[in-house]
Formats: sequence, structure tokens, C-alpha cells
Amino acid sequence: MMGRAHLIISTGVTLSVMGMSEVPVTLPAAAVALVSALLPDIDEPNSLLVRKAIPSGLLRILQLAMIGAAIFVVFYGKEYAPWNIALAGLIGVVSYLPSRTLRHIVMFLIGLGLISFGQGFSPWNTIAGSVLIAGSLVTHRGLTHTVYAAAGWTGLLYFASQGKIGGESLWFAGGLSYSIHLLADALTNRGICPLPPFKWRIKLKIMSTGSKWGRTVENVCIVLTLVLVWYVFMASS
Repeated sequence: MMGRAHLIISTGVTLSVMGMSEVPVTLPAAAVALVSALLPDIDEPNSLLVRKAIPSGLLRILQLAMIGAAIFVVFYGKEYAPWNIALAGLIGVVSYLPSRTLRHIVMFLIGLGLISFGQGFSPWNTIAGSVLIAGSLVTHRGLTHTVYAAAGWTGLLYFASQGKIGGESLWFAGGLSYSIHLLADALTNRGICPLPPFKWRIKLKIMSTGSKWGRTVENVCIVLTLVLVWYVFMASS
């Protein structure tokens, strides 16, 4: 499914289930549900979540900065010739890598920075850094689309929210929203492999992402989700 569909369906269904289960629906829980709805696709550089976090404009600024750094190395590193030319060439090559690859590099570097320097500000920085590094290294619909990832994310939220008011809402919202994303991808022709290294896949082959029929299925699911949200929070109140 496309990011827009995941965002609406996973978040909407999660908040509705929380409402029906009498789990407190708080603003932090809604935010966690929203992020978790897109989080499995962090392994795809062009996904909605990654494109919003690392927009194309930022990549262009990075490319210009790297070109400037290469020029600086050439002119101010002459005493290290010919190594300055080699380093400048390497920087120049990296600056012209495809946007997908550049986003992976940026994700990895940001994750490394959060782990190295962010722990002192908030323990969430270590979690975010670990997620970014993992997302930059795995293939799409690989590790992040497994039961292990869903359980790991839920566990991280559970332990991170211990002792906090409304903490149970955070791990419940995050774990459920993440899992609904996986179930939605199981509707596609490609499906998901939930328990690697076992090759078994869940693929109901109801739709193909990006196709006309796929968009129709997504829209139907979105409408049903909105009806569920309306019923839980408005019609039954």
C-alpha cells in the first residue's frame, strides 16, 4: 500500500480499537500511532516517512555542501597531493549518488549521531538512532516487515514508557499501528515474509500497489476506516 493509505488506515483503526477497548486515547498515543503507521517503510528511501524526514531540498543542500567541500580539499590540501585530489574525487562521486542512496547515507549518519551524542538529552534518541541505522541497512519489505520488528518496536515502547502517565497507551498504540501496517501489506501481490529465515509469505493477492485496482482497494479501506472512526468517536458517544 501507499504511504497515505497506511497513515490513515493504521492510525484510524488503532485509535478506534483503543476507544472500543477503553485504552486512553491521548495526544502522545495518537502521535506514536501515526509514526508507527509509517515506520515499517523506513527501509524504503522514497517512502512517505523518509521523504518527509529527509526532503529533496535537504539532499540538494547536502550535495552543494559536498561539492563545496571537494573544491576546498583540492585548493587547500595541495600539500597532501595527490591524496587531496583522490579525496575530492570521492566526495564528488558521493554527491552525485542517486537520492535513494543519499537518503540511506543521511539516515545512517543521523542515527549514528543520535546514538553517540543524543543519549544525554533523551533515551528516545538512542531508540531513534537504532531505528534509523537499521532502516538504512535492510532491504525493503525485509526485516522491518516481520513479526520480530513489530514485537521489537512494541517492546521498545513498553520499556521506554514505564513509569510515565498514560504509558500503556503508547506501547499499545505503537504496536497495534505497526502490526496493522504489516497486515495491510499482506493484501498485496508481493505480501510479507513475517518469520524469516522461513520462506513462508502472507500474500492475499487482493491488490498491486500503484495500480488502478490497487488505488481502488486502498480508497475502499480508507473509507471503511473513516466510518469506523466516526462510529467509535462520534456515533456511539
